[in-house]
Order: sequence, then structure tokens, then C-alpha cells
Amino acid sequence: MAVKIRLKRMGAKKRPFYRIVVADARAPRDGRFIEEIGYYNPVSEPKEIKIDGEKAEKWLGNGAQPTDTVKYLFKKNGIIK
Repeated sequence: MAVKIRLKRMGAKKRPFYRIVVADARAPRDGRFIEEIGYYNPVSEPKEIKIDGEKAEKWLGNGAQPTDTVKYLFKKNGIIK
């Protein structure tokens, strides 16, 4: 089972809010997920990012692959160097 760390879109139309989730790669973007590890709000000023570093490192250690956007957010938070 290929596991990805990716964004799940929430919020209203034109006001996106994302949850950072660990999900099976075959699951739909906003569908079933294994665990929620944080959130990202690009609309607020400044942009709001909260990630549980311990959970993220655990999943990365278990082989979960982050998407490009999530990888950028991890680098911004210092989870990945």
C-alpha cells in the first residue's frame, strides 16, 4: 500500500482551507485518510501552518511520500531539511 502525505481541501468556495493528512495513494483527494497531522490556511494573513512534527516524522520514517506542496510546507516548518 503506497501511502502519501497530502492536502485535503476543506472550507467554502473561494476560501480554501487544507488539512494535512496521511492517506492511501489510491484514495480520492478529499476521501478517506489514515491520520490527520496538521492544517494549512493560505487565506489568512499571515498564512497559517500547523504541523505535528512527531507524527510527520513517524510517517516519513515509515515510508510515506509527501506531495510537492506538503514537502514545501515541511521545509518551511523545519521538519525536512
